[in-house]
Amino acid sequence: MKKAKAVALFQKSRVRRHWDEDKEIWYFSVIDVVAILTEQKDFQGARNYWKVLKHRLAKEGSQLVTNCNRLKMQATDGKMRLTDVADTEVLLRLIQSIPSPKAEPFKLWLAKVGYQRIEETEDPELAFERAMKTYLQKGYSKEWINQRLKSIEVRKELTDEWQERGVKEGLEFAILTNEITKAWSGMSVKNYKKLKNLKKENLRDNMTNLELVLNMLAEVTTTEISKGKKPVDFDENRKIAEQGGNVAGNARKEIEEKTGKNVISNKNKKLMEIEN
Repeated sequence: MKKAKAVALFQKSRVRRHWDEDKEIWYFSVIDVVAILTEQKDFQGARNYWKVLKHRLAKEGSQLVTNCNRLKMQATDGKMRLTDVADTEVLLRLIQSIPSPKAEPFKLWLAKVGYQRIEETEDPELAFERAMKTYLQKGYSKEWINQRLKSIEVRKELTDEWQERGVKEGLEFAILTNEITKAWSGMSVKNYKKLKNLKKENLRDNMTNLELVLNMLAEVTTTEISKGKKPVDFDENRKIAEQGGNVAGNARKEIEEKTGKNVISNKNKKLMEIEN
């Protein structure tokens, strides 16, 4: 990773970070975040604070320390040294354990998000309303947003069907999604995101209208085939995912033949904004 991409700004201060391409996760230096939130003047002060905090958390039975990893990162002297790192979820939990005025905005935000999720459990329509507002704030058009929200509905119907057929959420969902994507686009999810220069960003949020439509076609077709064939094991679900993707893949090839243009684009949201 380039040095310019190995740091992030956190409250106008630098935090070292590392992108794990296989897991698609950012890891952040715990010491750097602790130093900012506790306003330590030097590295040793931050290190001592984190040492005491780790001991207290372990004594309380917290799994936070266990969930922290160690990676080599460039120190102030230019040398690569092992340091404790945490992903976003662990880091947010850690922030809650630090009594600091600088941590308070994050704690308030987490409380708000938690409350919203509880509300959405009671009334799922609220999730769509919040999604609409978020996409509008990010500059998407209403036409694209309506299509994107429809794609969320299509995706939910597919995952409900998978659960009905005994597919496990997480790895198995990801494998089947990858099969669908490969079949209609000609590339894996990982390579598709690479093409669009994405990391944690959602692939669908960076698709053109046509890409999004074909992805929906692939997923809704997979759902309908599954309902008809009622697969009984993962291998059968995998074959059906490929079949559903192939329907949209054939549509893609026909569109490309008629238009003379590639459907799959390297354009992400930022590039599309520049063009518009």
